[in-house]
Amino acid sequence: MQELQLLNEKLDLLLKKYTALQAENVRLKETVSKQLKSIEGLNSKLSSLEENIGSAQIGKAVISNEEKNGVRKQIDNVIGEIDKILNTLND
Repeated sequence: MQELQLLNEKLDLLLKKYTALQAENVRLKETVSKQLKSIEGLNSKLSSLEENIGSAQIGKAVISNEEKNGVRKQIDNVIGEIDKILNTLND
């Protein structure tokens, strides 16, 4: 009889440990899930930043200072033409 009682006590102890481990497992799964979502967000942000850096590097590499000056002159000419048209419309 004493052996049966000892066996019951051990079983109760094991069941309590099992329940505690289940609860811990649930908490750990939630933590992992949150961290995976965070990692996914950070990875997408990193990809976006890498694309932006790549675009900026391409933009810098493609346009030389001479080309920039040429584009500025063209923009200044276009703005001058727009100013002339606006002045004519205002008269």
